[in-house]
Amino acid sequence: MAARKRASATTEATKPEPTTNALGQTDPPIAPPRSGLILKLCLFFSLPYFYLIFYRYKIESELKRSILINASLSLFGFFVTQKMIPVASTYVLRRNLFGFDINKKGTPQGTVKVPESLGIVVAIVFLVLAILFQYFNFTADSNWLVEYNAALASICLMTLLGFVDDVLDVPWRVKLVLPSIAALPLLMAYAGHTTIIIPKPLVPNVGIEVLDLGWIYKLYMGLLAVFCTNSINIHAGLNGLEVGQTVVIAFAILIHNLMQIGASADPDYKQAHAFSIYLVQPLLATSLALFSYNWYPSSVFVGDTYTYFAGMTMAVVGILGHFSETLLIFFAPQVLNFLLSVPQLFGFIKCPRHRLPRFDPETGLLTGTNDGTLVNFFLRLFGKMSEKSLCAKLLIFQAIGCCLCFVLRYLLAGWYK
Repeated sequence: MAARKRASATTEATKPEPTTNALGQTDPPIAPPRSGLILKLCLFFSLPYFYLIFYRYKIESELKRSILINASLSLFGFFVTQKMIPVASTYVLRRNLFGFDINKKGTPQGTVKVPESLGIVVAIVFLVLAILFQYFNFTADSNWLVEYNAALASICLMTLLGFVDDVLDVPWRVKLVLPSIAALPLLMAYAGHTTIIIPKPLVPNVGIEVLDLGWIYKLYMGLLAVFCTNSINIHAGLNGLEVGQTVVIAFAILIHNLMQIGASADPDYKQAHAFSIYLVQPLLATSLALFSYNWYPSSVFVGDTYTYFAGMTMAVVGILGHFSETLLIFFAPQVLNFLLSVPQLFGFIKCPRHRLPRFDPETGLLTGTNDGTLVNFFLRLFGKMSEKSLCAKLLIFQAIGCCLCFVLRYLLAGWYK
């Protein structure tokens, strides 16, 4: 749920005309990407990544080669996505698929037609990269190929359903069902274990160390996909928040996988985490390209297409990488946002269409409302602030949550499991 108001087909029947500057040239439909911001983020992300993969751990040459090939394809995807977004923006504007930024209502920026559903570009580039990577890594008889293609099928189906939601604006009760449908290819093709390891403190009481859940485990996988997809979608409403939280979580997943590969001697365990890396690296790269346009002030809106796509992708890498518990800790802010939203989402309290803060056009500051979202909770807790500052604080909170996850894993290692 982005901070925008969709245009109506009846009130906006004419196609938007491109503006012309003083030289008679057609101006670009959107502002150029914020390359400086993205360069700083890439440098920040690269330091721990290269440290772990080249210095800290001795990763087998063949596995390292696959990871670096995937990283190179992802880097290529970053540039392709940056080039495609302005082109796609022109087409969606022609089809009147745009919105107005509610958090800028009353200012000149609040009257600008912002292209909608640009998450479709990220999803398409991601899927093409993931399919091409099969040529470099998988053989026809690979044990992982079936699950890999099933994962791509679920992500593709979720992207389609997200775009349908952007176009048709389906009600919330339907939104909750869509991820369950999209997760079916993965659930049907899943051939991994359905067991969980009992925490060591509980083993004396339970009597066993490993418990086979059978079909209940697959039900849990489906519910995890539903939660991840919708939690990204409802923790929104600010320029850059949807993409920003995805970038932070995706980077945390990447670092976690590298650490697990480096610390393990089990080939199957390593391959499971490598599988996760093969999907999360292109997600991170293409999302950074979108972030360069979506950061405040946003020149494109990502739409439900992106939030559904990103949520399903992270659910898939968590399920097939066998670290769903860690994934949920990475999603701690989203869990908190969901708990705050429960009274309104389930109808105990009246739920408005847009649960956004109040914007004061004179000061340019946002004020928190009584709606149950983490965005409004932060404003009630810290006071009025600009949209840019609020989004930055929420992303820092997301990063702190991911860091705490690594601390917890370190402190509980050898005692909990």
